[in-house]
Order: sequence, then structure tokens, then C-alpha cells
Amino acid sequence: MSNPAQDERTSGRTASPPSDRRRVAFATVVGTTVEWYDFFVYASAAGLVFGKLFFSGLGANSTLVSFATVGVSFLFRPLGAFLAGHFGDKYGRRVVLVLTLILMGAATTLIGVLPTFDQIGVLAPVLLILLRILQGVSAGGEWGGAVLMAVEHAPPNRRGLFGASPQIGVPLGLLLASGVLALTSLLVPGQAFLDWGWRIPFLLSVGLILVGHYVRRRVEESPVFREIAERRERTRTPIVQLFRKHSVLVLVAALVFAGNNAVGYMTTGGYIQNYATNPKGPIGLDRGPVLWAVTASAATWLLSTWAAGAVSDRIGRRRTYVMGWIAQLAGVAVLFPLVDTGNVVLLALGLIILSIGLGFTYGQQAAFYAELFPASIRFSGVSISYALGAILGGAFAPTIATALVGATGTSMSVALYLAGMTVVGLIATLLLRDRSGIPLGPDHEAEQAVSPLRFGK
Repeated sequence: MSNPAQDERTSGRTASPPSDRRRVAFATVVGTTVEWYDFFVYASAAGLVFGKLFFSGLGANSTLVSFATVGVSFLFRPLGAFLAGHFGDKYGRRVVLVLTLILMGAATTLIGVLPTFDQIGVLAPVLLILLRILQGVSAGGEWGGAVLMAVEHAPPNRRGLFGASPQIGVPLGLLLASGVLALTSLLVPGQAFLDWGWRIPFLLSVGLILVGHYVRRRVEESPVFREIAERRERTRTPIVQLFRKHSVLVLVAALVFAGNNAVGYMTTGGYIQNYATNPKGPIGLDRGPVLWAVTASAATWLLSTWAAGAVSDRIGRRRTYVMGWIAQLAGVAVLFPLVDTGNVVLLALGLIILSIGLGFTYGQQAAFYAELFPASIRFSGVSISYALGAILGGAFAPTIATALVGATGTSMSVALYLAGMTVVGLIATLLLRDRSGIPLGPDHEAEQAVSPLRFGK
């Protein structure tokens, strides 16, 4: 492992003053929280109401198709990652973050005013899917810029902690989305929620976007990119360089995230919400208590994500991941036995246990990814690895889980699927070297370009 003190001396201007770091950390938390609030409101609504409102013409398949629209956005994340990576490596991290925030907010707000299938027929699901695609493009570009702003501003010995700032925006977004949906469901119960109450969380996005935009406009550009720009060393075709030299690394890094994302989307993708509240399913719980259980698990996920980032600064990213994969596997093992009791307290306990493992396979990811790729193509590398991992892991996890239960009649099949994805994440982690503390500035491009893969070149 690299020596943090030495790295601080040899990393040029790649660490910012403390006041700038705090401002950037706050901006990345706020921005990613808003982005993922928008994203998770859709995922939760897909499990709770969209099947009835936009796909009612499909009968028994309406819920399955509704979940599939959650996955459709993932297919367009690589497009967002390619565009954001290209422009982020050429023109800076900050401008990309502002644009992705605006795009996500506009798409989410428009969903909130969209007519339903009963009002405009087949045009309703078509427009819904188009807006979901825009959400996917935005999400694909958002993450890479946010984590690089946080990590590249941080001192080498605290990258995990600062990198966890945008990471906790994801459980914060889930916490906010689940909480708003639960409160709306309480204040606008029954048929009224189905008629118009579901629109409220989408329309609230307008205010959140204004706050996020204001905060992000006030942060400084990443010191690593400023240094690259001042030296006129920007790569003309960063994506071409990435795939020419690091294609295998991109795939392995993507599989690390896929192991986390497949399991995470049991809660964030709306599957558990639908499974537990479906009146024709094995449990049939009320919507409100289940949403509060998901909210409690999101709070746990937030804390464990932050803790994982801090722990990774002490023991290394790789060791933290291994701990996390073991905890996540344990969480998968107990989840459905607790959920299937039909007791909402035990359901919440199962989700909370799972969320501890999720946090410890996620909190260190920002620093881990940033340390894998050279400065000149880093935005492209982290964004595309993340987007590809999202497709391989979470894109259709709720749809696959629904189909598995339908085919086998038991939730055990879903548990085996999630356990398999967890093992994939563990193996991918073991194929990579720990590069905690490696200098991130352009002065050290040659050192950064040495492959972190533990096999081959």
C-alpha cells in the first residue's frame, strides 16, 4: 500500500484546501441525493402503481413490464457514460455535473404530469419509457463526475472518506424517495394515491433540482483536471484510448459493481416493495409500513456506506470489499426467510442486515475506481465501468427476480441468484490489486497506466 504522507508530497496540486474539500463534499452529496431521489422515485412507483396506470392493457404481465422499464434506463447509462466521460475528460468534471442534474430533474418532473394509459392510450407508456431513458442517460454521466470531484479534491490518506460523500447520496436519495412516498401514501391513501397522489413525489423534484443546481455551480473544478488543462495535456479521444489499453480492466471493474448493484436493486429497484405489498402474492402487507421498512434500511445503508469509505482509508479498499462481500452474502441468506414471515418488523430487520453488506461493498468504490485509471482518461474509465456494471448487475434484477418466483414458486431462487452475483463481485475484487493512495495527478500518468489487474499485463 502507498504511503499517504509521501503521496501527499508527490501528488502535485491534487489535494485542495480544507474549505474547498468541505464545499465539494457537500455539493456532491446534495447533487447525487437529488439525482438518485429522482431515480428511486421512479423505481418505487414502478413496483407500486405504474403497472396499473401505464401498462394496464397488458393484464397479468403489467407489473413485469413495469419493472422492465426500470431496466431500460440502464441500457442507456453507457450512452450517458460515454458522453460524460468524453466531455468530462476534455472540458472538465464540473460542467458535466450541472448538465446531468438538469436533465434528470426535467425528465422526472415531466413524468409527474404525464397522462396515463386510460387518458391517452399507448402514447402514455411510450412517453414514460422515453423519459426513463433520459433518466438513464443522466445517471450514466452523473456518478463518474461526482466521485472524481470528491476524490480528486481529497488528500490521498482520506480519499475513501471523501469519496463516500457522493456514495451516500445514493442511500440518501432512496431514504428521501421512500420517505416521501410513504408520507404521500399516508396523507393521500387508497384510490386517491393511485389517481393523483403518486404524482407529488415527482413534482417535488423541481425544488430539489433548484437547490442542487445552486450548490453545484459554486464548487471549483477538480485540481487534477485544472492541471491537465493548464498543461494542454487533454486526450483528444479518451474513450478510444480507454478501450485500446484498458478494456479488460473496465470489464473486471464493472463486475465488482455488478455484484453490489444486483443485490441493491432488490430494495432500490422496487422489487421488495412489490413482492411484499402484492395482494395476490404470498405476503400482502400494506404499502405504508413496507415503505417505512425500506426507509429504515436506506438509513442503515447510508451509515455503512460512510463507514466503509473511512475504513478503506485504514485497511485498504480491497480488504474492505472482502469484508463487505461476506456481510452481503450473509444478508442475502437471511433476507427472504425474514421477509416471508409476513411480519413487517422482521422484513425491516432483513433489509437492515442486507444494507450493512451493501454499504461495505459500495462506500469505498469511488476511491477504488479513481485509483484504477490514469488521470487523462479517468472520467471515461470510472463512468463506463460503472454504467456497464449497472447493466450487468441491476438493470433487470427486479425483472429476473419476478420471473424466477413465477417460474419456481419460491423466493429461494431469488436468493440463489443474488448469492451468485455476490460471489461474482468477490472474484472480480480479488482479480484487482489494491492501489490505495496512488498519486492521481498527471505527473504520475506512467505509474497510473500500469495495469492493476493481477493477471496478464
